[in-house]
Amino acid sequence: MTQNDDTRMQRLGYRTPADAREPGQLVLLEYVSDGHVAIITLNRPHADNAITTELAASLIDVLETIAARASVRVAILTGAGDRAFSVGGDLWQRKSMTKEQWLRQRQVFDRVLYTLRQLRRPIIAAVHGMAYGGGCEMAISTDFIIASDDAVFGQPEAMVGLSAGGGSPIFLPRVLPPGMALQLLMTGEPITAHEAHRLGMVNELHPRAELMNAVLRIAEKIASNSPTAVQAVKRAVLMGEGEPIEQAAAIMMEAHWRSVVHQDRVEGSRAFMEGREPVFVDPDF
Repeated sequence: MTQNDDTRMQRLGYRTPADAREPGQLVLLEYVSDGHVAIITLNRPHADNAITTELAASLIDVLETIAARASVRVAILTGAGDRAFSVGGDLWQRKSMTKEQWLRQRQVFDRVLYTLRQLRRPIIAAVHGMAYGGGCEMAISTDFIIASDDAVFGQPEAMVGLSAGGGSPIFLPRVLPPGMALQLLMTGEPITAHEAHRLGMVNELHPRAELMNAVLRIAEKIASNSPTAVQAVKRAVLMGEGEPIEQAAAIMMEAHWRSVVHQDRVEGSRAFMEGREPVFVDPDF
């Protein structure tokens, strides 16, 4: 990274290297709402939650832990500290990497995003502050984004000589108008949360102090529904996207008919008729 690159990064708001000690846990995992909601927190606030090889490996482990825990019905991904959700790959770690080390790190990063996208549970990004590069790509790899009104989203890779490789060339044009997606990818300049919300990339905006409460309300509402039905409809949406209409309809109907004969459908209908809250079961793996 050259001095000009340093200047560009500082202009975007990145921190320069600090002598802060790395936390013992790079990714925090907390279970709330009777264990039905998992909160995943990227935990390098001193570095704006920049993603190192070690953090990426820890995040894979956490996502795989959640995937194997039947009681988890919804996950929330967020970042520690006041400044950032995540500013993406840690450029200061990469500064001293060999070409081979860089490529090996890229494989770990690819596994992170693949594991995130493959999670059967609904996963919500709670974004505050900066979501740049891989941080933005992680956010758009979740099912949807709820953001604080001070959030900013950007893909600055081109400013340091990279072509974005963590999914943004694929997913940004799906959550933004294609021309705006290209502008972000080509200029490296970020957009505000208000603009992202106006264009449909962000579902809701909240003041910073209210963000997590708002996301938890949504997560708890989802968790109160049948997890089997919620996971089935997520699969129908994701698997049907981009398919011909009849193929997408077949995927949808397969999920629908499975829910028709599931015990959650019986319980949901009975609870409605009896005027009580339904008691749904965790999926049986």
